[in-house]
Amino acid sequence: MKSISVFVSIGMLLFVTSCGSNSEEEKKKEGEEKGCFYTYNHSSSVLEWTAFKFTEKKGVTGTFNEVIVESPEGSDDPQLLLSKLTFKIPTISVETQNEERNGKISGIFFKSLATDTIRGSVKQLDLKKGTAQIDLQMNGIRKNVEGICAFNDGAFSFKATIDVNDWNGAESIKALNTVCKDLHTGTDGKSVLWSTVDLSFTTQLQSDCH
Repeated sequence: MKSISVFVSIGMLLFVTSCGSNSEEEKKKEGEEKGCFYTYNHSSSVLEWTAFKFTEKKGVTGTFNEVIVESPEGSDDPQLLLSKLTFKIPTISVETQNEERNGKISGIFFKSLATDTIRGSVKQLDLKKGTAQIDLQMNGIRKNVEGICAFNDGAFSFKATIDVNDWNGAESIKALNTVCKDLHTGTDGKSVLWSTVDLSFTTQLQSDCH
């Protein structure tokens, strides 16, 4: 009876072990088979910029009413899809919720900068490291802009800071600050318009998962 009991115990152990192994393999297989196909959704995209006035750097946030983004039809690799985005921004579409200010930015700053359209593209992107680099063209000059990015559940974000002087924009900053002298004068009596501008872009990719 002891030998039978031993054989039964061994058999039960092998059976349980075998079942456990198959279950893990099946789960692994299911995980490998599950995937998503991503496409760019323009309606979910938001581009914002923040310029700074006063010595203490008070932010003035705006956007553009027209941002033209070109993207591949779609991909099962979100990094590949995002890394192929290109964009064009007509500067006349600048929007700050202030019509007079809009006219001064487009008619003085961008006109002085000889830029009726800002152009750019994603140059490098690493979603795991959270780093990105875009090629930005203004005033006939192309510069690489490095920033940080994040991607989670189809939501992508990119943030960076640029210095307009890198696009020979010192005179354009000066021209805009001259016509807005009073508005840019802080409590210290100094009229200041900083050349640095913060950029923020967010979008939610559409996904079809199976």
